[in-house]
Amino acid sequence: MLFPLIVSAFMSTVAYIITVRLIPKLRDMFIKANLFGIDMSKTTSEKVPESLGVVTGCTFLITMFLFIPVPFGSSLFDDESFPHDEFVELIAALLSICCMLLLGFADDVLDLRWRHKLLLPTIASLPLLMVYYVNYNSTVIIVPKPLREIFGFSVKVGIFYYIYMGMLAVFCTNAINILAGINGLEVGQSVIIAMSIAIFNVVELSGSLWKAHQFSLYFMLPYIGTTLALLKHNCDIVWAKVFTSYHSLILGVSAAHGRNLIGGRDDSSVFILRNNLF
Repeated sequence: MLFPLIVSAFMSTVAYIITVRLIPKLRDMFIKANLFGIDMSKTTSEKVPESLGVVTGCTFLITMFLFIPVPFGSSLFDDESFPHDEFVELIAALLSICCMLLLGFADDVLDLRWRHKLLLPTIASLPLLMVYYVNYNSTVIIVPKPLREIFGFSVKVGIFYYIYMGMLAVFCTNAINILAGINGLEVGQSVIIAMSIAIFNVVELSGSLWKAHQFSLYFMLPYIGTTLALLKHNCDIVWAKVFTSYHSLILGVSAAHGRNLIGGRDDSSVFILRNNLF
């Protein structure tokens, strides 16, 4: 259980170091491509490169691609014991994140309209939800203690679970993006959310749902590493909409496939969703 997490932590550290050094080297490239703006919070009119969130997004994806063989270990050479369902989960999650990264960059370049911004995150989350439906289709959520006398311990919400998850992707994208304007605010709160989820996952590794929390950590650790690198340069660059876009799908992966944030089997699943996403 610990070996994949140790490897993930090491790779996340390497991803942080690479991203920290890569961002300054790509500044001029983005400015030459006319992807820049003027920081209104400063007295100078120096050009500030935009859409640098695509750098951290690509670093995150490359880190995850290289990490794919690690969780499966010796099962890679044994067809009978290979966990195909877990492998499909991982690939579908990366596909959704990759789609959202592309759509976010397209939004930065093409300046998409609001009706597109509301629709595209939902479409990008479809591979994630389809794999969850095929593998688990568990739509039971734990009711908070104050409401259990009315609704009972748990409630099966059925199709509304999938509708909610699709809407959650839209919410996460715009909830982060709407706070733009203060250097470091978007990325700073993203780091806090990711760290709180990671700490919660580590605490729950000793429980019965340790596999779900381990799966969530596979995404949280590289995300924290690359996002911290972005936060280090928060005064010099603009990460733009591309960062907030793929950020939402990473949280969606933790929520849907991690199952420790939504549809869990303990009281803390409701707590972590409410306090970290809302």
